[in-house]
Amino acid sequence: MKHYFCAIFVAGALAACAPSARPELANAIKAIVHDSVITYDEVEELSLPAAQLLYRQYQNQPEMFQNKLSEVRSNNLEQLVARQLIIHEFKTAYNVPESILDKDVDKEIQDRIHSKYGDRMRLTKTLQAEGMTFEKYRQHIREDFILMALRQKNISSEIILSPHKVEAYYLAHRDEFKMEDEVKLRMIVLNKSVEANAPDAKRLAEEIQAKLKDGATFSEMAKVNSQDLAHAKEGGDWGWFETAKLRKELSEAASHLKAGESSGVIETPESCYLMLVEEKRPAHFKPLSEVRDQIEKNLLLDERRRLEEQWIARLKKKTFVRYF
Repeated sequence: MKHYFCAIFVAGALAACAPSARPELANAIKAIVHDSVITYDEVEELSLPAAQLLYRQYQNQPEMFQNKLSEVRSNNLEQLVARQLIIHEFKTAYNVPESILDKDVDKEIQDRIHSKYGDRMRLTKTLQAEGMTFEKYRQHIREDFILMALRQKNISSEIILSPHKVEAYYLAHRDEFKMEDEVKLRMIVLNKSVEANAPDAKRLAEEIQAKLKDGATFSEMAKVNSQDLAHAKEGGDWGWFETAKLRKELSEAASHLKAGESSGVIETPESCYLMLVEEKRPAHFKPLSEVRDQIEKNLLLDERRRLEEQWIARLKKKTFVRYF
């Protein structure tokens, strides 16, 4: 049922965007890897989430929609081909006792039942609703174990990131780590209201401003008066913001205040604000020490992708693969 809905949805989306498009048959063969068949139905099921998103984005641009959807389908077909290539490699090149693999699979299923489903009956009902048998579910987990183990052996174990490579990446992508002018803010927010008996936001802001001039602390005034409930209990602490990313009225006020200074009443169509600039930081580049973890993650992803592409290419050379 799930497969059928998937095929109907994508075909319907194509028809809506391009009436002349002719959907493919739901049971067509898209590829054969050794003796395993990959169907159109499997590609469509994998592509469904992206297809739904693309349809919302490009429903008025039929040509763009079809191009993007074709790209998604092509990538997902390659994912399914790679999956079968790795599984075939496991069957032919590795001698792992079935009892060991079965033990790991059974443990994973029990862990999933405990953490996600509560009991096996609920798992079974969920699988039935998705049109999947328990045997197929178990086979899918078994294959996931194989994929994880062989990727670990053939890809992850070969990756070594040197400090020099991290530094070179940082220098080559330095603009990605640029921070514009920043301000650390506290704010008191008073929302305007159309109700007849509601207090006037601007007048209340002016009264609070007078109390601040008489020595009241900004954080205490924010706790008592600010209607920005997400920050009021923290004394109106908004933390660090890039000045340019604040709304125009707030950005202009923050730009003209020095560290430690507070603003007058800042009025917008919806609210009145009082602002305290606690600290300021000029535009700067994040230091390597701050972004090293992020860079290492990026490099690991890039390197895993490159090594996997090479590995899959080698598997294709020694395995029968045919596309339709």
